[in-house]
Amino acid sequence: MKRSILGIFFIIAAMPAFGYEYGTARDTYVGMRIHKNENIAFASEISDGDTHTARDDSFGIGLIVANRLTDHVKIEFETSYTGGSDTKYGSEYDFDIWSNMLNVYVYQQFGGAVEPYVGMGIGVSGLWGDVHGGGLSASDATADMSWSAMVGVNFALNARIDLNLGLKYQNYGDVDMKNANGGHISTEIDATEIYIGGAYKFGL
Repeated sequence: MKRSILGIFFIIAAMPAFGYEYGTARDTYVGMRIHKNENIAFASEISDGDTHTARDDSFGIGLIVANRLTDHVKIEFETSYTGGSDTKYGSEYDFDIWSNMLNVYVYQQFGGAVEPYVGMGIGVSGLWGDVHGGGLSASDATADMSWSAMVGVNFALNARIDLNLGLKYQNYGDVDMKNANGGHISTEIDATEIYIGGAYKFGL
């Protein structure tokens, strides 16, 4: 464990030297991210007044296309899939989410290689929900507005390849499912995620 921590510190300390060697970051890039949902939450309100939250820890994957507009601002399109399931009071909750976000970041480069940033995103998510068991039987699919906030660090490994680490909160939106008895189950989905990704810079 100590060796791993020392290795991470060595990489971070060496990044400015890499930056001076490889030069400034290129403008256009594409990449992939893997994100880990920490307690993705499905907060459900049933029309009879019962309210509860199901939670799950899960993984998701996303693709990005982005461009650096200035030395401190970049814009990014991100499309990703995630999902989760949980059993609560005898009812099984299953959700699939396809998120499409337009993200804007403000960043600062140090040594041309270390780049902390903060960002905000807005977009639309496709939501597929299913609840069954415990007297409930409901499902629906919809699209809803999504928003997110991110903080992280980007590392330039060389002139073309970046490594990205970050933390994100995302509200994916609401899905309203109709129960077999005519009642409604309205579910809000949000998550706090950690992610790691890589990007290839084209210089276009």
